[in-house]
Amino acid sequence: MTRTAPFVHASADLDDDVELGAGTRVWHLAQVRAGARVGADCNIGRGAYIGPGVVLGDACKVQNYALVYEPAVVGDGVFIGPAVVFTNDEFPRAANPDGSLKSADDWHAVGVTVDRGASIGARAVCIAPVRIGAWALVAAGAVVTKDVPAHALVAGVPAKRIGWVGRVGRPLSPAGAGEWVCPETGERYAEDGDTLRPLP
Repeated sequence: MTRTAPFVHASADLDDDVELGAGTRVWHLAQVRAGARVGADCNIGRGAYIGPGVVLGDACKVQNYALVYEPAVVGDGVFIGPAVVFTNDEFPRAANPDGSLKSADDWHAVGVTVDRGASIGARAVCIAPVRIGAWALVAAGAVVTKDVPAHALVAGVPAKRIGWVGRVGRPLSPAGAGEWVCPETGERYAEDGDTLRPLP
């Protein structure tokens, strides 16, 4: 398969030392900061922000106006919906008690980690440091304050697990004896406490 060179819209703002993989597209008014590494075949939507040193895997979709602050690490095939926010400061303040503006030396950045195939719905907020497990689905508008297990479906403020999803993102149906099945693919999974594992 022949991959095309990255495409960057004329209105996008990329620092000099950004790495873009083959076939990646960066659209209108998006900003990608110094040291960011974006994999192949990604799509960075209008007005999206990718912070310094952020890592995106291959085939990721970052929708319009999403804010992915450093030091986020995002695996392959992750969907980040419109206006999603990944935070990076546990104790945010604009100024120190003496009135001086905070600088990069006055705080310690913490990141959001998203594993392969997970999806983050529109306007969700992920409060660092959290990890979103592989193939998990965060509902639109959720506020994630704790780690999300692989295959979990979470929703609400704060986000809580309300079900399980398979690799195609469809909610799983109970199949008895702690097992779950994907209604679309037939893939089966076993529940073990707060985790789900695929069955052979």
